[in-house]
Amino acid sequence: MGFFSAILGFFGFGIGISIGLVAGYFFFIYFQPTDVKDPEIKPLAEQDSKTLQKMLPEIPLWIKNPDFDRVDWLNKFIEYMWPYLDKAICKTAKNIAKPIIAEQIPKYKIDSVEFETLTLGSLPPTFQGMKVYVTDEKELIMEPSVKWAGNPNVTLSVKAFGLKATVQVVDLQVFLAPRITLKPLVPSFPCFSNIYVSLMEKPHVDFGLKLVGADLMSIPGVYRFVQELIKDQVANMYLWPKTLEVPILDPTKAMRRPVGILHVKVLRALKLKKKDILGASDPYVKLKLSDDKMPSKKTTVKHKNLNPEWKEEFNLVVKDPESQVLEINVYDWEQVGKHDKMGMNVISLKDVPPEEPKEFTLSLLKNMDPNDVQNEKPRGQIVVELTYKPFKEDELDKGFEETQSVQKAPEGTPAGGGLLVVRVHEAQDVEGKHHTNPYARITFSGEEKKTKRVKKNRDPRWDEEFQFTLEEPPTNQRLHVEVISTSSRNLLHQKESLGYIDVSLADVVSNKRINEKYHLIDSKNGRIQVELQWRTS
Repeated sequence: MGFFSAILGFFGFGIGISIGLVAGYFFFIYFQPTDVKDPEIKPLAEQDSKTLQKMLPEIPLWIKNPDFDRVDWLNKFIEYMWPYLDKAICKTAKNIAKPIIAEQIPKYKIDSVEFETLTLGSLPPTFQGMKVYVTDEKELIMEPSVKWAGNPNVTLSVKAFGLKATVQVVDLQVFLAPRITLKPLVPSFPCFSNIYVSLMEKPHVDFGLKLVGADLMSIPGVYRFVQELIKDQVANMYLWPKTLEVPILDPTKAMRRPVGILHVKVLRALKLKKKDILGASDPYVKLKLSDDKMPSKKTTVKHKNLNPEWKEEFNLVVKDPESQVLEINVYDWEQVGKHDKMGMNVISLKDVPPEEPKEFTLSLLKNMDPNDVQNEKPRGQIVVELTYKPFKEDELDKGFEETQSVQKAPEGTPAGGGLLVVRVHEAQDVEGKHHTNPYARITFSGEEKKTKRVKKNRDPRWDEEFQFTLEEPPTNQRLHVEVISTSSRNLLHQKESLGYIDVSLADVVSNKRINEKYHLIDSKNGRIQVELQWRTS
């Protein structure tokens, strides 16, 4: 009986389990609660940036936001340069902080505040991503995302009332979203005049503060108070649209724009040397400012005269009166062959007082080498009168900002005339049959000017400016601009034209300023951007 009871109990257990499973399944399927809803599922692509930031806090910003670019190369560069950047930044910080501390400590009756230790530690900041804005202005706008979990050691020694206290800043964490603007862009290294820094949101700052070995941040209420105080103070100073401006270059020198006009009156020459076989000379004078690409100004030729009088006047555009000099060269004109140089000399513009005419009598030299014994030989003298007329400050400011307004021509501009400014920006899709090393040649009123040559480039960018001082408005004249390629390697085709334009200047005179792209004639797809300004008094 025991055996049969065991068999029946086993089968009863199995049958009971089976019935229980079937019943449980039935109740699970047909008696679900009605107040339970399925979770809402969305793909990651449809999530906003804040939700993604909470879900994936460690994912780089350039993955979450397509507007940001990855800058791993910049982080590598900073990591390698950090030991040197640390020393340079700390030295600059000390130089900036010392005069500020010296000015503030008397207000609080503190004897002195000195840096005992100042180092940014071994951990450099990292850039999580970079957003770059493209505008029509001459500026570069960047918005990096910066995180710095550093281990700096900043120790300040404070002395007051005969006591000394040591304050130490450690374990710094900073999260920033700044906007950095470089403007205006200029053709002088480092290629921008100012840096403007703004914060797009309040920064996150976390650090430890120790006083005589005790952690001040552990005092109840101090941590949050200090955090909010720093955020508010920094935000009040630099939260967008407020900016911190850091000047880098003097815009006058960086832009190399006209700052005045040098009026030169060539009066006479005295006791010139005989150059011709018949015992006479045919002198004329060439004038040029240093560091200027404009062609030299020339007087007329005085035939067979060793004491010529010219009394001829010229206007030269000045870009830097502190460094430029006027180069004066006297030549003997020859009908055939090279003209002989009779002598030369220079006048520094620093020696010319503004708004006052000054006469100079200069001995002619062979060259400007003070050790050359040949300069001791008499070569005659040249007499000139110089008047420097600087632009007004308001005219300079308008010109350097590159606005739509056009600054006035300087005083001394011929009555009824003005200053024609030609700026050749760039060309696109230019291509030669044999080579493409383009430069732009500007021809106007018998004068010819050239930009620099760019090798092997179908989209050259020059950004070079030229000026023409005119006696009257060029309403009936045209400006000829031609793009030319040259190559010294191709002997059969050393020079070839890549296209040209002829611009009527009547529109420039009436509109004061034109900045357009022109299709190059005799070019398949070539275009050139030229900006023209007509400045009058």
